[in-house]
Amino acid sequence: MPEGLHDSDVKNPVLRWVDQRLPVISMIQREYGTFPTPRNFNYFWNFGALAMITLAIMIATGIFLSMQYVANTSLAFDSVERIMRDVNYGWLLRYVHMNGASMFFIVIYIHIWRGLHYGSYKTPRELLWMFGVLIFLLMMATAFLGYTLPWGQMSFWGATVITNLFSAVPIVGDHIVTWLWGGFSVDNPTLNRFFSLHYLLPFVITGVVFLHIAALHITGSNNPLGIEPKGPQDTIPFHPYYTIKDSVGIVVYFIVFAILVFFMPNYLGHPDNYIPANPLVTPAHIVPEWYFLPFYAVLRAVPDKLGGVAMMGGAILILFVLPWLDQSPVRSMRFRPIAKWFFYLWTVNFFVLMWVGGKPAEAHYVLIARVATAYYFAYFLVILPALAKLERPLPLPTSIAQSVLKRVRGGGPLPAPAAAKPMDKA
Repeated sequence: MPEGLHDSDVKNPVLRWVDQRLPVISMIQREYGTFPTPRNFNYFWNFGALAMITLAIMIATGIFLSMQYVANTSLAFDSVERIMRDVNYGWLLRYVHMNGASMFFIVIYIHIWRGLHYGSYKTPRELLWMFGVLIFLLMMATAFLGYTLPWGQMSFWGATVITNLFSAVPIVGDHIVTWLWGGFSVDNPTLNRFFSLHYLLPFVITGVVFLHIAALHITGSNNPLGIEPKGPQDTIPFHPYYTIKDSVGIVVYFIVFAILVFFMPNYLGHPDNYIPANPLVTPAHIVPEWYFLPFYAVLRAVPDKLGGVAMMGGAILILFVLPWLDQSPVRSMRFRPIAKWFFYLWTVNFFVLMWVGGKPAEAHYVLIARVATAYYFAYFLVILPALAKLERPLPLPTSIAQSVLKRVRGGGPLPAPAAAKPMDKA
């Protein structure tokens, strides 16, 4: 073979000729064909693939919608109505894009929950986890910007409320708000800026996703047991087993997605956003989209504006430092009998924040939000660090293969080692 060509195993002569000069096929085969993965993945590991598919759907539908959308305060609302009524299949594009945002957040929330439950943020996957949190932050920014584009009542007033939060920043806050607005109120320059950023950020997310996947393929995947593979008996090639297993999850996901789009496309939206934006009429109750509600509840739980903004930002940023807050040598909550119940309580608490975030900021709702906010932060800052020192984990299996084969054969309890393994085995 001539010097400089890649040694390709591809059988097709044309594809082999290409692969010898640009080894994309070999890379895909190495990273998604023969790549060794733990043999005990459950269906929670489907959601990474579902997130990538949803991101692709959102980018594709967004590009087609942008061809018909007009980023002008006088025309934006009417352009959206024209997409719905006059553009061929415009209603489908818009409903897929609009509900795709909700489906994206559902998938990501489950993906994050899986990472928290199985300790996927622990050594050596700290950077992998941090890239994931960065993707989540970029998603939130993109979704907020997209929510303003229809220029309905909730779009306008949501943009007004959220951008005004930056005024709480000492010294430079008012300047930041003026820069975001492009003037002295939410108006046409604001909409133009938000549209440009909403178009750009998904491609930034795609770049971070590639970094996320690269970090994953360097450190390898975590698994439900939270122990590292000890040899070939603990792993299987990604293809064909996990491609088939992911395909099952993808089919179910598209069925749910289709039900949402075709039978209840406005179920997760707000009816006030079908009213054109009017700066002179304030809605009775301004609420963000459902996926922002837990953090909106944290914001309103604090009576001080700066304190509320800091707490809301801290509720997300605390995830960045989670690998250093939880020092337990055991990853999976399966083997942490006390921590798992605190985690399940935290999960319920998150839904409580979501519920109370959609309620008026009055009377007992504020009290519930404050209690739920206190537990949200206490879980990360107090409970997890304390349990890392006080909790006695259950014995870990000696290997993934031993655990899988015992479960398949219906054997007795796993033979327990003398003590829980340290982190390099966890």
